[in-house]
Amino acid sequence: MNEAHVTVPLYRAAHGRTGDKGNRSNISVIAWHPDLYPVLLAQLTEAVVARRFAQRRPARVQRFELPGLAALNFVLDEVLDGGVNDALNLDTHGKALSFWLLDVPIEVPASLAPLLAGPALTDSD
Repeated sequence: MNEAHVTVPLYRAAHGRTGDKGNRSNISVIAWHPDLYPVLLAQLTEAVVARRFAQRRPARVQRFELPGLAALNFVLDEVLDGGVNDALNLDTHGKALSFWLLDVPIEVPASLAPLLAGPALTDSD
């Protein structure tokens, strides 16, 4: 029998941090609880991240798994409009990119819902 799932934004299951080096963005996604890490592994793929940032046309997206930290690290090449010294956008370091990624909807097994950050889910969620 399949377990019921709830759909929530990624930020309910994980938090993130963004760094930059030149025209490369480095986005870490860290599970709020180690039991949520397999959900991240299964659903937050390189393809999902590439689609999320399609408007920035990443040249390449790489995923690195950090199971000891219950985290994933994504490296996106060519997404910062040239980097700090060349970009004309307001977020030259790309610090807001983790927030854009953390809004991706994911499905979490209902049994793990108590581990999610934020208010408890109701029957209407």
